[in-house]
Order: sequence, then C-alpha cells, then structure tokens
Amino acid sequence: GRGLSNLSWLSYGVLKGDGTLIVVNAVGAVLQTLYILVYLHFSPQKRAVLLQTATLLGVLLMGYGYFWLLVPDQEAQLQQLGLFCSVFTISMYLSPLADLAKVIHTKSTQCLSFSLTIATLLTSSSWSLYGFRLKDPYIMVPNLPGILTSFIRLWLFWKYPQKQDRNYRLLQT
Repeated sequence: GRGLSNLSWLSYGVLKGDGTLIVVNAVGAVLQTLYILVYLHFSPQKRAVLLQTATLLGVLLMGYGYFWLLVPDQEAQLQQLGLFCSVFTISMYLSPLADLAKVIHTKSTQCLSFSLTIATLLTSSSWSLYGFRLKDPYIMVPNLPGILTSFIRLWLFWKYPQKQDRNYRLLQT
C-alpha cells in the first residue's frame, strides 16, 4: 500500500513539477521496492506475495492509463490525481483506528508503537506545513488526519502507560 502511495505522489510531483515531492517519493518508492523484494525472498508464500504485488501494479498501470490517456487536460489530471493521492493518504492514516478502539477496550497500549506515533506526527506535520506553504490542499489536507490520530495515540499512551515486562525488569537488576 505504501509503495502505491509513493508512486502516486511521485506522479503528482512530476505532473506538478515539484522537486521535493519527486525526490522524497522516488526514494520512498525505491525503499518500498527493496522491502517487497526482501520480503518476497524470505516469504514462504511467494505466490501470494507475487499475486498481491502484480495486482497493485495492475491497478497502478490502469490508473496511469486513465490519467494520461483519458484525461487530456493537465489541470484536470493534476486535480484528479491530487484527489486520488489525498483519499489514499487519508485512508492510510485512518486505517489504524481499529487499534485505537482495541487500546481503549483493553486499557493497554501494548499494540501501539510510540516511535511510529512520533514519526507519524512529525511527517504529517511537515507535509501539512509544506502543503500550506504551497497553498496546495492536496498535500496539506490529507496529512491533517495523521496529526489528529497521532495526538489521539499520544493521549492514549499518557492515559494507559505501557507496563514494562516483568522479565525485562528482572534482567536489569
């Protein structure tokens, strides 16, 4: 999913001529490709991984075909691609909401990553500020849910602090 997001935002950056979007998402796409290749190498279910990857690439190619062949106007391409990228990004930020419900139900933050929460807050804030600076709602708006969900997760860490594993404490003494 993240690789598709990188490639979509890379396309948006190319269409818009935004060097920052191009560099960041090109690096992200390369790293995601390497991740998929390493995962594929070590995965016992290579067929399923290849099928998922081929399906995502097929969807991506159909999307490219739509934007480049059926939407001739560059401004319309930019708006539609920006909207697609925005919806995709928002869905990625909102997908872990089930984990937040689990945390509230169990009163435990064991299933949450504090470092990932901080990283999400920083990247979402950075992209929102960048979009605000460019006056580009397609960059600014979809990152706002990332900021919101990060603050919710930080509040949950405060409300339900992670308890250290008893075995870990025994090792420290």
